[in-house]
Amino acid sequence: MEDDLICGTHAVLAALKKNPGRIDAVWVYTGRDDKRTEAVMQMARACGVKVHRAPREKLDRLASGVRHQGVVARLRRAPVRTEQDLAGFVSDLPGTPLLLVLDGVQDPHNLGACLRSADAAGAHAVIIPRDQTAPVTAVTRRAASGAAETVPLFRVTNLARCLRRLQEAGIWILGASQGADTVLFDADMRGPLAIVLGGEGKGLRRLTRERCDGLVRIPMAGSVESLNVSVAAGVCLFEAVRQRYVASSLSSEV
Repeated sequence: MEDDLICGTHAVLAALKKNPGRIDAVWVYTGRDDKRTEAVMQMARACGVKVHRAPREKLDRLASGVRHQGVVARLRRAPVRTEQDLAGFVSDLPGTPLLLVLDGVQDPHNLGACLRSADAAGAHAVIIPRDQTAPVTAVTRRAASGAAETVPLFRVTNLARCLRRLQEAGIWILGASQGADTVLFDADMRGPLAIVLGGEGKGLRRLTRERCDGLVRIPMAGSVESLNVSVAAGVCLFEAVRQRYVASSLSSEV
């Protein structure tokens, strides 16, 4: 199954570094012998992961058309996290919650890139609706560069209800919309926060927008009207990181 696979040298290396326990086996093209391939095999063996040499035809079948660069890894199945798991997860977080909510991102590349941004920013989890959202496939994992194996991902049945429960847990829900009056940089993002972004083209759905505590827009100085959702996710997440860093630095000087 494609959703159990990681394809590409960099993505497989990242997964082996971050979460080797999830990797069941690795296949490497018999005709490839370079430093990066050797690094994959050495790391896999050091982690106790089986390494198989295979012809390109087998790798092509495993990858189901995804570009694999001669390296494919198979994942062990992980339990699906749902809305029922989210309340306990949030209450057990050691720091100030920072969550990313994606309302209907349907491109697997974009989903993977959002997971990568969430990992880089130190977001505690990504939340997506169960329906009308891209599945986590080999394409997603490749774009995520290992983040799909490290960032907790929750699939929820009813996104508006999930947001309400997050509000009841004390988390501020901040939606991103280019029609908002408030500029992103004017919003206070230092407290418990869930940043909500809409899908490609359509943006936030009506019920999702109505559930938000506030809406912000990313100021655009050029001719384009909007950013790719993964870029917007990175901008919003790192503005929250910046504000928290500044607040932490100021408090430590007092």
